[in-house]
Amino acid sequence: MERFKKFMDQIGFLELEFLEILVLLIPLILVYMFIRDILNKRQTIKHNFPVVGRLRYFLESIGPELRQYIVASNREELPFNRSQRSWVYASAKKQNNYEGFGTDKDIYAPGHVFINPALFAYKPPEGHISLTDPSFLPCAKVMGKYNKRKRPFRPYSLGNISAMSFGSLSRNAVSALNQGAKTSGCYHNTGEGSLSPYHSHGADVMFHFGTGYFGVRDKDGKFSMDKLVELTEKNPFIRAVEIKLSQGAKPGKGGILPASKITKEISEIRGIPMGKDVLSPASHSAFSNVPELLDFIENIAENTGLPVGFKAAVGRLEMWEELADLMVKRDTGPDFITIDGGEGGTGAAPHSFADHVSLPFAFAFTSVYKIFLDRGLTDRIVFVASGRLGFPAKALMAMAMGADLIQMAREPMMAIGCIQAQICHTNKCPAGVATQNKWLSSGLDPTHKSVRFHNYITAFRKEVLQIAHACGYEHPCQITMHDVEVGMGSSRSTQTLADNYGYDKPVVEFKGMNHLLDCPHLGGLGKDVSSAQALAKAKA
Repeated sequence: MERFKKFMDQIGFLELEFLEILVLLIPLILVYMFIRDILNKRQTIKHNFPVVGRLRYFLESIGPELRQYIVASNREELPFNRSQRSWVYASAKKQNNYEGFGTDKDIYAPGHVFINPALFAYKPPEGHISLTDPSFLPCAKVMGKYNKRKRPFRPYSLGNISAMSFGSLSRNAVSALNQGAKTSGCYHNTGEGSLSPYHSHGADVMFHFGTGYFGVRDKDGKFSMDKLVELTEKNPFIRAVEIKLSQGAKPGKGGILPASKITKEISEIRGIPMGKDVLSPASHSAFSNVPELLDFIENIAENTGLPVGFKAAVGRLEMWEELADLMVKRDTGPDFITIDGGEGGTGAAPHSFADHVSLPFAFAFTSVYKIFLDRGLTDRIVFVASGRLGFPAKALMAMAMGADLIQMAREPMMAIGCIQAQICHTNKCPAGVATQNKWLSSGLDPTHKSVRFHNYITAFRKEVLQIAHACGYEHPCQITMHDVEVGMGSSRSTQTLADNYGYDKPVVEFKGMNHLLDCPHLGGLGKDVSSAQALAKAKA
């Protein structure tokens, strides 16, 4: 007992001594800061208001966090408000993602989407796949069917992972997404950083390349057909090839991968040299106009046997019209087209590009779709929609406009832990998603987070299907432009998508969900395994 008292007395003495030192240090620190600020010629506020002026810079640095967690309401933030993020997080964690006491959204605001339910909802008959697997929702169309590709592909999942490279995302993030894609049946787009080991856990893959031709380039940086053929033959889980013409975040802008960021692993994956900057030019060297693009697509399809398409942001429409006219004349063309809205955001971009260059999704998609519709080409192409569409109501609006598939990027990022810190371009992502920092990325456990992504994508599909059933349809491909209305704002009226955009989506061939299940070209989990069974097997 005496020893304990003596020990406590020593601690008290040390604590007192520490406080005395602290009292002496604080004035010295303040004097140092005062002198430093007075001599500061770079920052006027610090110079004019020594010491106190530092508070302004501190508050500015934590401003985004204050707005995100304290100041902003549930519906105020962009690109994703708190309500949207909460739905993704709750779905990913398999928590209650319902909303109580009615909506807090201003339903009279301009642009608000209304989906018109039927008087009697669709009721799946006995033996229907939706009764045994309520998240089973494949694409109604087959990629490569019209052009008679050797390996046609019907995506198992309406919602899929958009183009995000290893290098942009951490290895753990890419692994988590791919493992989750495998158990949920969706495909995983590689992004233009080539196919990495982290994309190769067994999910269907859409191989994507841009002007840098990473992974399929020769020593001079030009496209190599031999390397693409070798890659697709070695990796039969590659089910389609996507050529990036442009992306919503920065259309028409190239980029430079600095030598300092090129590790040995990235060098091997992308097929680039170490020790020197690598340029991704603004335009392709393999083709330079529409006829050459179509030749390039056919050449890849003939050599790989895979469906081939391209991704683009939308602005001027003359070349889209030329493309459609040439497709009619040649009776060939892309098997799928990905329309990327200007609100795209996983690619870091200058403010001017991100804010002003290219049309947002709704205007972009409808402008392009009408061009192909006028020429009777829509049944030949699988239209892939991208641009903040990872929410059921938004996805259904895109389907009503004519989209056949949804690709999403930031929503899957949130499902595996992204907190919308909006510092993806700094390599300091606190959630370990968009960073190559080993310490930060080590906090993201791929095994655990893959389940989160699985839960999110299956909840997304299930809810999309439930809303389609509420509208009286078996599959969301049947939803029309008259089933969705948009609020006009001050007039307190609404307009259907058909009235607003001036066209009617043609009927998509659909013979029933069980017919899709029996399709020999069905990817993902196939017909014998449900997503719940696949997840249980992965956990075991």
